[in-house]
Amino acid sequence: MVKKIKYEVIRKIDNFEIRKYPEFLLASVENYDDNKAFGFLFDYISGKNKIQEKIEMTAPVISSKKIEMTSPVLSNKNYFAFVMPSNYTKDNIPLPLNPKVKIKVQPQKQLAVTKFGGYASDKKVKKFGLQLLMKLKLNNIKTKGEPILMRYNSPFAPPFFRRNEIGVEIKND
Repeated sequence: MVKKIKYEVIRKIDNFEIRKYPEFLLASVENYDDNKAFGFLFDYISGKNKIQEKIEMTAPVISSKKIEMTSPVLSNKNYFAFVMPSNYTKDNIPLPLNPKVKIKVQPQKQLAVTKFGGYASDKKVKKFGLQLLMKLKLNNIKTKGEPILMRYNSPFAPPFFRRNEIGVEIKND
């Protein structure tokens, strides 16, 4: 069973949740397609790191997703990231051999999240992302940054077992 990042549900509104996530580490790759980025990250957790240590796979796998909105997109970077197990800190995480793989600390934050099943096609990601952004706007909840896609299953999992989420950071005024 793959371990999942722990979070606290702060509140539920319609079909989305406001969650508080603790600080955690990500191994990430920028500006490669999902398949290529996944390969670089999988190599890293499979032992292609400075101490040749295998790292347990965790969920979700996180990627940036551009969802066309009326406001301009402020960043052209796309990324693909694995959440690192909670027993690692920035001081004891094995360093990647591949310079494309970067270790990043994600500070504690709150995300608004909506769930959907099946394949995370561009069409579904856009649909659920726009629905989430509209519901947040209707509830006067301000966002910060762009939506992300969080996938919880192996690429080989049948569609009816797949759990996906769209999340966006919310402002804490």
